Amino acid sequence: MSVVAVSRSARHTFRKQTAEAIHLLEGLGVDGDAHMGVTVKHRSRVRADPTRPNLRQVHLVHAELHDELRAAGFSVQPGDIGENVTTRGIDLLALSTGTRLHLGESAVVEVTGLRNPCVQLDRFQAGLTAACLDRDEDGELVRKAGVMAIVIAGGEVRPGDPIRVEPPPGPHRPLAPV
Repeated sequence: MSVVAVSRSARHTFRKQTAEAIHLLEGLGVDGDAHMGVTVKHRSRVRADPTRPNLRQVHLVHAELHDELRAAGFSVQPGDIGENVTTRGIDLLALSTGTRLHLGESAVVEVTGLRNPCVQLDRFQAGLTAACLDRDEDGELVRKAGVMAIVIAGGEVRPGDPIRVEPPPGPHRPLAPV
């Protein structure tokens, strides 16, 4: 399990630029990223209630999704669908709410929930929203566009850094959109 790429954008852009490293700030998010902050930063959420806590400080996407999307004919690279951290070898969607991911030497994020695929994906490439959704064997909707997290401990994160998974105590709590 490792970090494949890291990305950030100082402006509210859909795509984020890959970087050699990002610095996570405890309780805030990615230093220099438009979504950094204690309270919500996503524009639609700010309009609804700007005082709500920011449970979407860091967006993580599994590189396996990029592989799947490319196999389906999409052109997708790290950072293209707005993620800050692209991972490989970890089933992000199967994690429990509250799982902590240790990234590199010192950074720790806590998974808060799923990213809900939205119309911005289709603005980037037609049909991408539908490609980031699926149904399980029970017919339940599966959101595949990654997970959101908050920063528990700051630190630098670079491509190639290892990821260690720390499950939360207690029973598994399935992820829900945040």
